[in-house]
Amino acid sequence: MSTQNDIIEVHVCMGTAGVASGGHEVMEAFEQEFKKEGVSAVLKERNCKVKATGCRGLCARDVLVDIHLPGMEPITYEHVTPEMVPAIVQQHIGNGEVVEKWAAKKDYYDFYKLQKRYVLRDCGKVDPEDIDDYIAHGGYEAIKKVLKEMTPEQVIEEVKKSGLRGRGGGGFPTGVKWGFCRASKGDLKYLICNADEGDPGAFMDRSIIEGNPHVVIEGMLIAAYAIGCREGYIYCRAEYPLAIKRVKKALKIAEERGFLGKNILGTDFEFHLHLKEGAGAFVCGEETALIASIEGERGMPRSRPPFPAVRGLWGKPTNVNNVETFANLPLIILDGAEFYASMGTEKSKGTKIFALSGKVKSTGLVEVPMGITVRQLIFDVGGGIPKKRKFKAVQLGGPSGGCLPESLLDTPIDYDSLIAAGAMMGSGGVVVMDETNCMVNVAQFFLTFTQRESCGKCIPCRIGTKTMLDILNRITSGQGREGDIEKLLDLAQDIKTASLCGLGQTAPNPVITTIKYFRDEYEAHIKNKKCPARECSALIEFVVAEDRCKKCGICFKVCPVGAITWEKGKVAYIDKSKCVKCRECIVNCPFNAID
Repeated sequence: MSTQNDIIEVHVCMGTAGVASGGHEVMEAFEQEFKKEGVSAVLKERNCKVKATGCRGLCARDVLVDIHLPGMEPITYEHVTPEMVPAIVQQHIGNGEVVEKWAAKKDYYDFYKLQKRYVLRDCGKVDPEDIDDYIAHGGYEAIKKVLKEMTPEQVIEEVKKSGLRGRGGGGFPTGVKWGFCRASKGDLKYLICNADEGDPGAFMDRSIIEGNPHVVIEGMLIAAYAIGCREGYIYCRAEYPLAIKRVKKALKIAEERGFLGKNILGTDFEFHLHLKEGAGAFVCGEETALIASIEGERGMPRSRPPFPAVRGLWGKPTNVNNVETFANLPLIILDGAEFYASMGTEKSKGTKIFALSGKVKSTGLVEVPMGITVRQLIFDVGGGIPKKRKFKAVQLGGPSGGCLPESLLDTPIDYDSLIAAGAMMGSGGVVVMDETNCMVNVAQFFLTFTQRESCGKCIPCRIGTKTMLDILNRITSGQGREGDIEKLLDLAQDIKTASLCGLGQTAPNPVITTIKYFRDEYEAHIKNKKCPARECSALIEFVVAEDRCKKCGICFKVCPVGAITWEKGKVAYIDKSKCVKCRECIVNCPFNAID
């Protein structure tokens, strides 16, 4: 008869990246292997359980699998495929010998060394579709404490003392925001979870919902009790099918178990929570546009005041917070405001989740204490720049964030320090760039996104961003003119000042910061018709630098149009008449030998 201590658990990452990499097939392979007669004989006294879990962060190495043997530290395997499963089961689970060639190495554990995983503490441990697993890990204890021991005013005061600021980008103090909504008159109030995560490269909220939807529900229960609310919505873009599926299941089972609906946990507290699927408009991340979308209107921002806390959804007092903000609340209630406030800086408390992407060795989801420097995030957590290339810039805060140069790598990551440097916390997107990135092209890319996503309601954003983009398009195509830089800066200031909502007010940030820190690149494009980073195709031709070429033939192998000729032991040659400037040779050359 096996006991709890005899249980062997196999945790398979089943976030979006894990599923896309073959997570279902890997789970099935483990389950089938455990059913085999020979394996069962080896493990006949052991209870082997295969469990789906959420994203644990290092998505580029999926499928990630953790093996939990009684009395031993868990071992992680990377890039697991079904073909690897029999050897892992026989050698590791059956004989207790790690399969070293597939086990995670030092850089995997270095990725987590500086992290403080509190919001993500159960991602990778809890089955997101099993409420009992969440409860077994302390789930719903915070709402029990709130309902039994605290008044709404005490909850709000505890959140104020914690120093929690909204994680959606604005950084407004959460407890203060709740206080405004509670003080608003009216019997009917609404609570909204903003899960409309639209930033390119951002997947923090998606991963929380996919990995642990019940922690978001519990956070919303705490907030609803505090502000005096009995109706709520989770607004999640329909482009997140796995998140939608798991939220729907979590809402259904939470209501069946008495955590939602009337008389929650035997009290007179009532809270009904609904799911609203958004159509994927980036502007609906702005709270008044989101409210309009829930009401069935086109997602367009409204002028403020009145603020949603006074007049929001269907004209009623409404509080809007994002996924990560709600996910912090159970920790604050159970461990206390003092513990939470002990992390971070004076004005930015707790941890922050970032989506680390771009030209960095270890991309993925990280949760670090506020106050960590940009350098630590990129080089200590992310492992630095690959292919022995030099760091050039980092954009923080999504498409509306700013680009910071190497001289600002030691900037602390907190709300005020980033704004002072010209960037912003935003929702948590971090895009790292190396010497092969053209900063004019970067500004063009992000402005293309925000201009396309503008709802068009106000002229400064609709027309201003289009005019700025036209200038950038000219510059990157070799048609830049004297005075273009000054025009961009003038337009940027007007757009920031006059736009109705945060999309327009922050859209010029990539342009402003790239001009501030990389003005020489703009001038090279305009005056010399050159792209120093060799990225703007209209301004470059591709040649092999003979002194750096190692005659390896990699460029020849990756060229999709046969424009490169090469013989073993000889320098490669690029036929300019055939070259389509796709950059595959530059990207794949390990010796930086393409000019």
